[in-house]
Amino acid sequence: MSAPPRADTLSEQQRRWVDDACSQLSATRLSELVVGMVDIPSPTGEEGPLAAWLAEQLDAAGLAGRVQPLDDRQANAHGRLAGDGTGESLLLYAPIDTFTVGDAAEDVPWIGPELRADMQPRAQVHGDHVLGLGASNPKGHGAAVVAAAEAIAAAGIPLRGDLLVGLGAGGMPTNGRDARGLTRRNTGQGVGCSYLLEQGVWADHAVIAKPGWAVAWEEVGLCWFEVRVRGAFSYVGSRHRMPYRNAVAHAATVITALEEWFPRYAAAHTDGLVAPQGIVASVEGGWPRLASATSALARITVDLRTSPRSTPADVRREFAAAIATIVAEHPELDVDWEMTLAIPGTHTPPDAPVVAAAVAAWEDLEGREHAPIVANSGATDANILRGRGLPTARIGMDRIGPDAPIPLDFPAGMNVVDIREALRLARHLVHTAVSLCTRERTPS
Repeated sequence: MSAPPRADTLSEQQRRWVDDACSQLSATRLSELVVGMVDIPSPTGEEGPLAAWLAEQLDAAGLAGRVQPLDDRQANAHGRLAGDGTGESLLLYAPIDTFTVGDAAEDVPWIGPELRADMQPRAQVHGDHVLGLGASNPKGHGAAVVAAAEAIAAAGIPLRGDLLVGLGAGGMPTNGRDARGLTRRNTGQGVGCSYLLEQGVWADHAVIAKPGWAVAWEEVGLCWFEVRVRGAFSYVGSRHRMPYRNAVAHAATVITALEEWFPRYAAAHTDGLVAPQGIVASVEGGWPRLASATSALARITVDLRTSPRSTPADVRREFAAAIATIVAEHPELDVDWEMTLAIPGTHTPPDAPVVAAAVAAWEDLEGREHAPIVANSGATDANILRGRGLPTARIGMDRIGPDAPIPLDFPAGMNVVDIREALRLARHLVHTAVSLCTRERTPS
């Protein structure tokens, strides 16, 4: 995969501005921001208190911080550092909700037998690392966004275009929770990002801070499906006397066949920067209190990631063909299904100014040609930004290393941040922002 064309190098003046702003960055401040964010729980649907705190941080730095409520519990935070109007604007964006809740009543046993220290919304500082729920993804990335904007403001750089900061609720791939009296279903899947843009927080370009120390200009979308496998309500004492069709057992057949199909689907759509994957995420069927009865229905949920080169309609047809093949091979099955979510994958042209500027910043920091990360299957609010019409680049932090306080696994990758990585990301964001926001606007 070749890198996009490199942007023009910064002028001597722009480089001085980058140096001035980067001199305002510090590991201490980044650690303060991460600790402050982790210590304010922000599960999807309840980001309001964290949004209020972040708006205060932005406002104190001269970025006109504002809280943007979606309801009485969910809110975005945003800020703006105004330019003189002769240049193009840039939105630095990160979500603020956590992938899990941090409450054993909701997370256990599905997350594991208990909540580890890194799965709880209480920050612990271990030298260069901060541990706690969401400390890296998304909060360490959000902290880097805030720190970069603060540094540019403190350096007094004369911007031509506005620098905007967006810290969005509902960035995780989840439907609404039903705990603690929550009732809204549409609290995840990028709802905060979408609302932010609808309400006028708009720019010419966007950079989203999410994991991966390389610039990405495309990513997968996602389609969710509910598969219903039908059987017969019956009793264990009558199994040998009456027709027996166990929906749970038949669901196992469907699940096994789907899990065998997912790698073939991924191989067929692996290209560019993406390798879309699929999983069976949940199974529901029967009464746990009534183990002596079979259920007439078992429900399965599926997440199927999608290429930017496929529409949800295309993916729906592929899934339909896969289910039809499974049923043809197992005629005893009674199966129906529906698509319950569709967020298309998106692509920004690699020669777009924001991508070129982000690549140039990466190369300046690394001293070598940009090397994109390929075979990605993670989706972010970049799809919302691009889908709304904002050319968007993605950049983030690398995984934690062997000196981290706990070994790397999926939750540790979300919940432990290396402040040195956050500092590098903040420097990159400063470089990209200065490059774009101090240019004279090109006539359209």
